[in-house]
Amino acid sequence: ALLAGYDAGEASLLIGERNDIYNLGDLRLAVGEVDAITVIGERRESGLSEGLDRQTFRMSDNLTATGGSVLDAMRSLPGVTVDQEGTILLRGSDRVAVLVDGRQSSLTGFGNQSGLDSIPVANIEAIEIINNPSSRYDAAGMAGVVNIIYADSAEQGWSGDAGLTQGVGALEKRKPDLPTELGSFSNNPRTVPSINLNYGSENMSYLLQAEVLFRDNLPNNEFTTRFYDDGRVIRSQVPENREQVQYIIRGGVDRELANADTLRFSAVYDFETHTDRAQVPFINEATMERERYWFWREEEDTGFFNVDATYEHAFDDPGHTLTATLGYTRGWEDEAYFLNEVSDVRVGTDATHLVATEHTVPFQLDYERPTASGRIEAGLRLQARWIPITYDVTRGENSVIAPGLGDWSEWSENIFALYGNYVLERERYAVEAGARAEFTEVRYDLPEENIYYDRSDAYDYADIYPNVRLTYKINDDNTVSAFFSNRIDRPGEPELRIFPKYDDPELLKVGNPYLRPQYTRTFELAFRHAWDEGSFSTAVYHRDIDDPFTRVFATDPTGVDYDIVDKIYQNVGSATNAGVEVIAAQDVGDWLELSASFNWYRNTFDAFETTLLYPVERPFLISASQDDTWDVRLTSQMDLPAGIEAQLSYLYYAPRNIAQGTEDARSSVDVGLTKALLDDRLELAISATDIFNQFGISQTIDGDGFTAIYENFYQTQVVNVGLTYSF
Repeated sequence: ALLAGYDAGEASLLIGERNDIYNLGDLRLAVGEVDAITVIGERRESGLSEGLDRQTFRMSDNLTATGGSVLDAMRSLPGVTVDQEGTILLRGSDRVAVLVDGRQSSLTGFGNQSGLDSIPVANIEAIEIINNPSSRYDAAGMAGVVNIIYADSAEQGWSGDAGLTQGVGALEKRKPDLPTELGSFSNNPRTVPSINLNYGSENMSYLLQAEVLFRDNLPNNEFTTRFYDDGRVIRSQVPENREQVQYIIRGGVDRELANADTLRFSAVYDFETHTDRAQVPFINEATMERERYWFWREEEDTGFFNVDATYEHAFDDPGHTLTATLGYTRGWEDEAYFLNEVSDVRVGTDATHLVATEHTVPFQLDYERPTASGRIEAGLRLQARWIPITYDVTRGENSVIAPGLGDWSEWSENIFALYGNYVLERERYAVEAGARAEFTEVRYDLPEENIYYDRSDAYDYADIYPNVRLTYKINDDNTVSAFFSNRIDRPGEPELRIFPKYDDPELLKVGNPYLRPQYTRTFELAFRHAWDEGSFSTAVYHRDIDDPFTRVFATDPTGVDYDIVDKIYQNVGSATNAGVEVIAAQDVGDWLELSASFNWYRNTFDAFETTLLYPVERPFLISASQDDTWDVRLTSQMDLPAGIEAQLSYLYYAPRNIAQGTEDARSSVDVGLTKALLDDRLELAISATDIFNQFGISQTIDGDGFTAIYENFYQTQVVNVGLTYSF
């Protein structure tokens, strides 16, 4: 406290946008005679915008995803693309770390983004895109970090909302089905009731969110035409017709303790059960006769349970905290395939039953201390993760299931990490620098009876992952930044899994237990210009990638009765990804906001020769390729008469090169409308994605002895109508 009798003193303080708490230390005043003390605070517009290292998108502004999932919302964000398997790409790369409230979570599968389609967007406050994350974040995800921020109510007493969304998907078929009795699902119904409850008191708050999803779906609808060097042309279609029920419950308790410390508990339970059915014809184009008829049913239960406990200790000076979090996640996958075939070779049945259980125990300790012009961050993370799998096979006559696989495997990973990060912010410049040291142990135990891999695998590696951000504010409207980071991407268990999938027995998807991590060095130079009604930013980036891993298409030499192509994960040498991204926004009057993003980049894959081990050892060559591509997104947000808010979005991906071929262009037009009723307590929302049904994927694959056209016209066209009542 200031006391009368001391001379006046002063200390300068810059309020920037990277910090909200500052520590000026002790301010000493000389003894004097003072009748009164006046404290004057003057706001100066000199803070540095954080828009160059991250972008934050409020879900209340994303009308085209209303009633949908977080994955639906991601499709409309600048610089983000989503492929047919629900994988997120930033600036053309799928090596993305997905966090929930700043932490890894089973919601996103720890190694993939599979859970994003099950998170209702109604429960999300915002999504952050961080292209150049600091060392505080895990070193995984060379393309960047997506942080999903849940909405929490700060109101006293009871509050919440209840909603009901009704939708329909796959309104029209992009391509006629090949002749079968079942074909592919269309006009797929979708019903989603949900409720959110919050209760707040002086030092306690409670949260409960629940949602049930009933729907028919078409997650994959794969057409493949294979042109063999001997002149044969074989066409096939694998429609994954799904009937699905899913239950999601999330709860949490926050308690402020007497000494201003905080204790938090949160838990999530997600259970999904679905049945997939497909009838797969293999047609000889020369005779238009069905040479093989493959039909199957899959019954699968998946889900996870996650619990976290967090204790935050607040020191006497504001913003000075120590936070400890301990969690446990149990995920499961119980997958039974019932396979049937009618062909000249055989009439038979097979069955496979795979059970995978994922256990993850993370412990995180974070320390943060504000300074007079920035902050210091430090911490550690310990994580143990293991996934045992059992695999049972019932073979019919002349079975297509590969022999000698064994009936189990177990993968484990232990990560030990330390990080330190320092932020310094001055009136005209800012520096952020840090490093993360990680040591990782990996083990993959394989059964001795496995005839394809002659040993189990175990290895460890350690590395330091630095990050640097330099920002200079030219003036109040213009800012320039430079970034450097070094990151890693570790293959997850699905990429390593030794058991093939037989939804298409002539295009087998299988992992590689000897896969290794890929490393990426990223360089970026960014510029931002802002004005009263809008902003413009651009970034030039370059990534060097060592040992990238991807799925490759390779002819299976063991196929005697059938032509088989193996789709195997493999490290493929080196690659680069470089480009320019531009994002702009402009308010037009009081009723219209326009935004656009453009990303041009060049993918380069170096030539690489390797050895494939499944199902027999053989050499494999990846040819060098280089191509320029781009994507563009245009969005308009409109305030219409009668209190209607509308959004119209257009997305276009230009043709691009992939590891063994090319991918065709695709586009999507999305629209969303909302209308508040009953004094803003009731909201009516209507959204439609991919109105013209042009967002399916088409690729041309140049293989050894064949060329394939692969098309996946999965369900992208969805219309939702939802009502949400707030209380």
